[in-house]
Amino acid sequence: MTKRIRQSTVAAVTVLLAAASACSGQQSPAPGEAGLGTTAAQAGRGAGGIAADKARAFTLVASGDVLPHSSVIDRAAADAGGRGYDFAPMLKGAAPVVSGADLAICHMETVYGEAGGPYTGYPSFKSPPEVAQGLRATGFDSCSTASNHTLDDGADGVRRTLDALDKEGIAHAGSARSAAEAARPTLLKAGRGRHAAKVAHLAYTYGTNDVPLPEGQPWAVNLIDRRRIVADARAARRAGADVVAVSLHWGTEWQDEPDEEQLTLGRQLTAATSAGRPDIDLVLGTHAHVPQAYEKVNGTWIIYGMGDQVAGAMINYEGAQDPRGNQGSIGRFTFAPPAGPGKRWTVSKAEFVPHWYDTTAGRVVNLNTAIDEGATHHRPVRDRIRDVVLGRGAADDGLLMGK
Repeated sequence: MTKRIRQSTVAAVTVLLAAASACSGQQSPAPGEAGLGTTAAQAGRGAGGIAADKARAFTLVASGDVLPHSSVIDRAAADAGGRGYDFAPMLKGAAPVVSGADLAICHMETVYGEAGGPYTGYPSFKSPPEVAQGLRATGFDSCSTASNHTLDDGADGVRRTLDALDKEGIAHAGSARSAAEAARPTLLKAGRGRHAAKVAHLAYTYGTNDVPLPEGQPWAVNLIDRRRIVADARAARRAGADVVAVSLHWGTEWQDEPDEEQLTLGRQLTAATSAGRPDIDLVLGTHAHVPQAYEKVNGTWIIYGMGDQVAGAMINYEGAQDPRGNQGSIGRFTFAPPAGPGKRWTVSKAEFVPHWYDTTAGRVVNLNTAIDEGATHHRPVRDRIRDVVLGRGAADDGLLMGK
């Protein structure tokens, strides 16, 4: 990620690391090939979870990078009034959208330090574990934890982060404390009752800022590899997932348009099928730190980049403070039950909610709500986010701007 304002320029060198083996312990064939695909019988009741005639629709929301720079940590300390750190007030503006969904997914960009600190911002992050309390208060159910900063404090940072999320009852995907944990897909319940849908949440990152994986722990963080992602998605389906959502930490920082690697991987992942059913039902992108487009590819929605949900004032590669680094969107998708056994859950309604993190006040702002309440000076920022999000023709496929 890029630096916080007032900090010196540091060149971030990132490389793609060798991918770890798939959860199944095998390499899957390329999308569309035979091999690890789910059988037609498995794709109905059993492998897909609940019977189609008993399934109920649900809403899923996802938001962008939670990136506590030093200024964000200072804001949380002030909001706590001298009693630790309180991140709930800064996230309160997102809470109605997040808590109003049946299932809410965040991206936890950084790892947590020890209770009491010390805590650090860019370039090597260690955030207060109280971040997890703020996420829970906002209504998040799961967070992707695979990013280029996952190994900023080695295996200890991973352990502390996942321990804190566990304590708050927040599921996580993308990093692990053990091989057994890494091999289990994260399965979430969307809705209430015995007929609630099961959603698998998988997460991967392009790299770890050239920090090597901990010795003897190749499973500590999931690295992007097409074959592995498809294999994991198929394993999650066999484990009972009705819907498979994949978080990808990818793309080019400060670039509004998705890059060629995003476009290519997005096409490949959404083309992967088993028994005529897509292996992946939703792709959620992070990392670019600016809003990027939504697009329906091979019948599956991709968010190339949601931008930052929480971050300090940002400096781009030209050395200028760039307000785009505090702009983002929350994706909201309503999934309708399958038409029959072996059919996919379909997105009956796709929405985006534009938001902005006010670095002066230290608050997330729902831009449409703010404009409705009279803050019309937010309109140009809202409209810029809308234009970027719709830049690849998503409106033609039904994407709406929500509140």
